[in-house]
Amino acid sequence: MSDLQEIPDKPLRSGYTTGACATACTKASLLALVNQKNTNEITITLPIGRDATFHIKECKLSKLSATCSVIKDAGDDPDVTHKAEISAKVTFNNTGTIEFKKGEGVGLVTLPGLEIAVGEPAINPVPRKMMTTVCHKILSDYNLTNKGVTIEISVKNGEQLAKRTLNSRLGILGGISILGTTGIVTPFSAASYIASIQQGIDVAIANQHKTLLINSGGRSEKALKNVFPNFPEAACIHYGNWIQETFEKIHISKEIQQVNMGIMLGKASKLAQGHTNTHSNKTSWNKQFIHQLAIEAGYNKETADKVLALNMAGRLQEIFTFDAEENFYQKLLQKCYEHCIKIAPKTTLNIYLINNNNQVIPYKKV
Repeated sequence: MSDLQEIPDKPLRSGYTTGACATACTKASLLALVNQKNTNEITITLPIGRDATFHIKECKLSKLSATCSVIKDAGDDPDVTHKAEISAKVTFNNTGTIEFKKGEGVGLVTLPGLEIAVGEPAINPVPRKMMTTVCHKILSDYNLTNKGVTIEISVKNGEQLAKRTLNSRLGILGGISILGTTGIVTPFSAASYIASIQQGIDVAIANQHKTLLINSGGRSEKALKNVFPNFPEAACIHYGNWIQETFEKIHISKEIQQVNMGIMLGKASKLAQGHTNTHSNKTSWNKQFIHQLAIEAGYNKETADKVLALNMAGRLQEIFTFDAEENFYQKLLQKCYEHCIKIAPKTTLNIYLINNNNQVIPYKKV
């Protein structure tokens, strides 16, 4: 999962979660099975109380099972599952309960620490509740309360789509997760990314890891793994742009004792000023602040003034040699350290500055 894209300057259309789509498919399939009649459209009530109507792409029906599918519409959100085909196959069982099975393209939980138990399909609690509710309502309406229902959720090409998510890092293998708490996808919302950060830390804790390796993304992680070559995958977290939320989670997670943080030069120039959300739509680097930082680090006015002519933070290396002994970078890292440790004061924090050539500078605490 990478940082969020630039947010378009226009009204944005919302969409529906994979959980809402799976629920629509489940309702359509169970009605088709009960009535032995295909359906073309289905309406469900979302967790936020709003009704949503879905077009059924395909409905396959027999005496024993029914399978309906929908095409997910994520609205204007750059969601990896936008336009994915999600389907639900339902059959009756004799347990009197609602059971969930992993279909093709849906992930399997293999590590502890998530809300779903190891060995279960990666269908989150709210979507499970949504599907269970619609099944119970239909069984009640048709006087079939003695029966149970087995729901098998599938996502076409889900295993390939999952490679563009953080699922494997969370121990979710073989496909995507069925997600959503409201049923609605808010375009360019940070909620799903922040949730993945929090889940990643929970997984690390559940697997007995007390030290985290956190980076903004894959590129900085690759550079920092040269410093920590054997670091366990389950303890590596991508914070993206959400430094505040990452350290808040670390702070309340008492099991985490140490954090090794990698940060790219551009993001460091923002964090040093106190911006703990470093997305370009939220903040940009402040040349005046960096100019003053250079003066505080002991550079003369002539050198510091060169900062004011730069158009991007990455070019600071043209003025200050990218080296651990360069006072400017140590001052920059000091400011970053102070803002992070303020959020999680009981954590042992080590910070490493990374440039585009994958060179790494450690912060030398005084």
